[in-house]
Amino acid sequence: MKYNFDEIIPRRGTNCVKWDRCDDPQVLPLWVADMDFRAAPCIVDALQHLLDHGVFGYVDVPESYYETVIRWFSRRHDWHIQRQDMLYTTGVIPAIAAILQSLTKPGDKVLILTPVYNCFYTCIRNAGNVLVESPLKYENHRYSIDFEDFERKIIEQQPKIFLQCNPHNPAGRVWTREELTRLGDICLRHNVYVISDEIHNELCMPGYHYTPFASLSPEFAQNSAICISASKSFNIAGLQLACIVAADAHARAKIDKGINVNETCDVSPFAIVAHKAAYSQEGEEWLRQLMEYIHGNYEYLCRFMKENLPQIGVTQCEGTYLVWLDCTQIGIPSHKLEPLLREKAHVWFTGGHIYSTSENYFMRVNLACPRAILVQALHNFCTFIEESC
Repeated sequence: MKYNFDEIIPRRGTNCVKWDRCDDPQVLPLWVADMDFRAAPCIVDALQHLLDHGVFGYVDVPESYYETVIRWFSRRHDWHIQRQDMLYTTGVIPAIAAILQSLTKPGDKVLILTPVYNCFYTCIRNAGNVLVESPLKYENHRYSIDFEDFERKIIEQQPKIFLQCNPHNPAGRVWTREELTRLGDICLRHNVYVISDEIHNELCMPGYHYTPFASLSPEFAQNSAICISASKSFNIAGLQLACIVAADAHARAKIDKGINVNETCDVSPFAIVAHKAAYSQEGEEWLRQLMEYIHGNYEYLCRFMKENLPQIGVTQCEGTYLVWLDCTQIGIPSHKLEPLLREKAHVWFTGGHIYSTSENYFMRVNLACPRAILVQALHNFCTFIEESC
């Protein structure tokens, strides 16, 4: 069937983080990574079946959940997950927090590629770890890894953990097999354990393909913990369920204990049935059409910027539904531009400063909305730039 992603579903007044966090009802929110599309009908139907049952008590995660995840990643991504390697928890960020707290001690160093998802900084800080940055190289509106700097930081700073984002938020890169292999080899050579946030794994633009880090070699699998969930790709983050895949039994036992210590070991029955429905044939078709639509939004944004705001660079988006705009020529740092846009243009983009520790002139734009909303937001943005900058 054909799914209607143009439908505008009112979300304001539903305690929605994306739409209700700003008091101004005119503001169009294209900030937090949350889609404005109705979930796939197969997910809604599965949840309705549970609602009809009417009893929502504590549940065990059934073997059918693990089997569904294993089949999905084996078929779509040639990653053959072993059942004994899997742990569940309430979300990818709780997973990362539990892994850091389980495998490090306060004062241990954690390496990241920056700019990167802002919650990485929070997880590192909350674990008492010390942040080590290897900045990505930015050339011709595209990011790449500075492998020489990456390895030099490891040699000089001796981090215990490398925390990566694959695909990368906010840079929009879908790391290639070659890039991931080079990162993995460096980490193995220097005894650095890898935590890979792969929550955006299904959100790849045409021509790009997600590679699970642990699928590249048994050695990489033993030296990593991979965090996955259907939550981002299928817009079910509020249901809260994620999976950690850790092949090394010793590390996995520590992580399992950490999940329990953090009391993130109980999940909702709604999350289980939603994930199983998402990882189905109907869910896969919904996902295919979703990415066609989001790619159309990306193409529209690129044309709009080229025709109306050529001074703003559009970073190449290979994956995620988040576009990284280079607003350097506007001359307003992102921590100032973000509130200005909300107040004057009635549009909310995320300021790039939260993804970096250095001064930043980038803005992150969420493309996962009906095109009419994107069109209006971009026109508001353009009017503000033309009149104010």
